[in-house]
Amino acid sequence: MYDFSMLMKDVDELRSHSIVRVHEIGQSVLNKPIVELQIGEGETYVHMNASFHANEWITSAVVMAFVRDYVQALKNKNHLVEYDVQQLYKKTTLSVVPMVNPDGVDLVLHGKKAAQHYEDEVLHINEGNDDFSQWKANIRGVDLNNQFPAKWEVEKERKIPKAPAPRDFPGFLPLTEPEAQAMAELTTKRDFFKVLAFHTQGKEIYWGYEQCEPLEAEEEVNEFARWSGYKPVRYIDSHAGYRDWFIFNWKRRGYTIELGEGVNPLPFSQFQSIYNDSIGIFLTALART
Repeated sequence: MYDFSMLMKDVDELRSHSIVRVHEIGQSVLNKPIVELQIGEGETYVHMNASFHANEWITSAVVMAFVRDYVQALKNKNHLVEYDVQQLYKKTTLSVVPMVNPDGVDLVLHGKKAAQHYEDEVLHINEGNDDFSQWKANIRGVDLNNQFPAKWEVEKERKIPKAPAPRDFPGFLPLTEPEAQAMAELTTKRDFFKVLAFHTQGKEIYWGYEQCEPLEAEEEVNEFARWSGYKPVRYIDSHAGYRDWFIFNWKRRGYTIELGEGVNPLPFSQFQSIYNDSIGIFLTALART
């Protein structure tokens, strides 16, 4: 189970490498640090994130496995798959927020005790059920990937939950939650060249939004599909997501990659196959700048 404490152990280990820079970009509702890792010397920033949704915590394990392999290949001056990582390091800076929703992840994995002083609240939101395995939201019952001002009002109107819920509640206003605020502030500050948001599940890659995506996005997503076998999907009937907001405001490439297949939370037994499918996406995203 890849929880917040395991993430921080990995972060501490990576911090010992001079090529890895660690930044705290904000804190969750329960004051857990939201961490960004940076690797690279280039002025072009390629951003990746995982675990916007609590029960999609396997995405954090996959992204961090890539980071570790990337760092090891850089240290050993090896290629990774067929890519010269030294060249990628020189021309790009990889920005990774491996766990956007640490409170929610720990709630899914450890139950109500992980909610601390929000225990009564999460039990109420979950209708008294001690099983939090289907929880997607942050600890206050707000779906962080429905918090961004890209037709947020449309999502608010049509979403069934009108109050805090285990999933799909977009909040009473956009960007009310500290985790979403941290991501919005980071994105504005870093001026990312492109973003990749890792979710589960479905083996699909969403790459367009409201006809704001650039032409080169189609060519790149087809390359992702070649590596992974995932299906490119240009438009879905959804708004207010992080990727939606990025494409809408910056008119740059943004992708939501739905890792694996099955029912969330995906079993950890899928980890290796997911990683094998997605490593080409990680490296291609760094190479195509």
